[in-house]
Amino acid sequence: MSRIGKKPVTIEGGASVSVSGRTVTVEKGSAKLTYEHRPEVSVKVNAGQVIVERKDESRAARAYHGMTRALIANMVKGVTQGFVKDLEIVGVGWNAQLQGKTVKLNVGYADAKVVDVPPGVKVEINGPKIKVSGPDKQKVGLCAAEIRAQRPPEPYNGKGIKYADEHIVRKQGKAFAGTAS
Repeated sequence: MSRIGKKPVTIEGGASVSVSGRTVTVEKGSAKLTYEHRPEVSVKVNAGQVIVERKDESRAARAYHGMTRALIANMVKGVTQGFVKDLEIVGVGWNAQLQGKTVKLNVGYADAKVVDVPPGVKVEINGPKIKVSGPDKQKVGLCAAEIRAQRPPEPYNGKGIKYADEHIVRKQGKAFAGTAS
């Protein structure tokens, strides 16, 4: 039995979970997330808990059991608390601007790089810091990864776009040969 899959998901923080066929809907206020689970598992809501069970002992059913439970737990956490990814721009004169639903990055290239913000994701820019937040963990992570991919940090000077908690392992670079005397 899957250790993660057999743990029930507690519904907390005023969220409501409903199951209609294979579609699981989690909502609280204006935040609403839906997920269509695989036919190898079944999802039930009982007394403030979501229970995920597999239909048989096949390899696919065992694989989707824990994954489905984890996705539903992330949906409940997303609508109640939300997910946040913090990014930092390191480089002299490099900056970012929010223009409608796009982020314009001036990060050392001749032209500005533009990243579209997906619906349901909120981006805040405060100087060299970028904050990506929203209820959907996958969309928040994907948006942050797309912004970081425009100029990943390099190991020699440490310049680039990095996650706030990311540690860049620095390299020494070229050393000049000793002078012959």
